[in-house]
Amino acid sequence: MTTTRKNTSKTFTLVGAGIGLALFLALGLLPSVLYGGYAGVLLAGGLFGTPVESTLLVRVFIIAGMVIGVAACAALFAALGAAAGAGVAALTRSAGKVDVDEATPVEPKP
Repeated sequence: MTTTRKNTSKTFTLVGAGIGLALFLALGLLPSVLYGGYAGVLLAGGLFGTPVESTLLVRVFIIAGMVIGVAACAALFAALGAAAGAGVAALTRSAGKVDVDEATPVEPKP
């Protein structure tokens, strides 16, 4: 018979990442789209000259800026939420409230 450890800190980390993404949807989605689009406009203006005309390639740069802005901001919120969740797990483990090292018996696979 082998044993496996309960990984409570992983649960706290995943819950923290989920809370971080929920906060991103509530607080960070609109600003990330706005600033990403602004960065796309600046990039298109630098490459094609200002004033920026509404061509297909310019629109591609603006939309790509928006997508990159949303992805980067969502990753930041998720990483910070996961770090906060891992911190909570470490604090509760050190306080003795959660037993992370409890072994659970597992039957070996044939």
